[in-house]
Amino acid sequence: MTINERAARALKEILKRPGNDTCADCGSPDPEWGSCSLGVFICLACSGIHRNFQSPAKVKSVRLSRWEDSEVQFMAENGNEVARSKYEAQVPVYYYKPTHKDCQVLKEQWIKAKYERLEFTVDRKPLLYEEGTREGPLMKRGRDNGQFLTRRFVLSEREGTLKYFTKTDAKEPKAIIKVDTINASFQPEKIGNPNGLQITYLKDFNTRNIFLYNESSKEIVDWFNSIRAVQLHYLKVAFPGASDVELKPKLTRNFLKEGYMEKTGPRQTEGFKKRWFTLDHRRLMYFKDPLDAFAKGEVFLGHKDLGYSASAGLPPNTHCNGTWQNGITIQTPDRSYLFTCETEVEQQDWLKHFNELINTVMSPQEYSMEALFKHRH
Repeated sequence: MTINERAARALKEILKRPGNDTCADCGSPDPEWGSCSLGVFICLACSGIHRNFQSPAKVKSVRLSRWEDSEVQFMAENGNEVARSKYEAQVPVYYYKPTHKDCQVLKEQWIKAKYERLEFTVDRKPLLYEEGTREGPLMKRGRDNGQFLTRRFVLSEREGTLKYFTKTDAKEPKAIIKVDTINASFQPEKIGNPNGLQITYLKDFNTRNIFLYNESSKEIVDWFNSIRAVQLHYLKVAFPGASDVELKPKLTRNFLKEGYMEKTGPRQTEGFKKRWFTLDHRRLMYFKDPLDAFAKGEVFLGHKDLGYSASAGLPPNTHCNGTWQNGITIQTPDRSYLFTCETEVEQQDWLKHFNELINTVMSPQEYSMEALFKHRH
């Protein structure tokens, strides 16, 4: 047996150990790379980030690279669980740990925070996300002209707000956003910048979107986690008996699904028009354009026992004059909504998300949200 055959066999056994069957950094299944510097098994995407460390990590393919006996021994003595106990010893509840489905910038900064900046080790320094205030410039997309211009943003835990100012020396903010109404999600493709962040919040009971980026990926991810830290502070005040596990899902979240569908109006005789849809938990919002500041409308998706349902197809005699034929009917206690999708695959994916929600029991907060919807509409 050659050295490499022996190493390959040994690595195969080490990979079977608990924790080593998923990427140490993003959780992607069946990692095929190993960091000989840190003793962790990682996926191809994360291996590229490791190679770009300030002092580049020694990264090898488990199957294709030549491994020395000493390197195999190092992987055997360490592995993902051991590394996690060291490098993730004190990850705060609010810090967003990305999965393999998240964008590059989140994964990159998580990996650097762990291994380069050692932010989560037992003897870590106080984290800048917890300072209770943050201030600095971010590029913000203009609501009307679509241009990105520098705006000064100020986050305050004491006030529970995120404000932005049109000029650096302006005394009065252009907007005051309450942190407990904020959702923040990374949207690099939609915004057209790898560091693009979408902030969604409630303004006069209407959903408002602002689109931001910063040239520094560290800066934009720091803003994101600082917002989450302030949110957690307010959640602990609002829900004093709640555990961290219960509060974590109430922090910022990724949208369940986004994409184009066509829809008709309430009389269902109007033409079907193409709209951009965002499913944010029980709220299905639609926009003329993905980068619109305000939704043109929203549909609340409640529980099936309350008269909500989603099914494939359109009612008989519906005049479908749109270009897409794969219909969806959403029934609410007040009215039905008709949509069409470009492909059957898209239709089935939207239906899967709608029905998962409709089959999920509503929380007290969601009953309040439903009441607010009925009041507004």
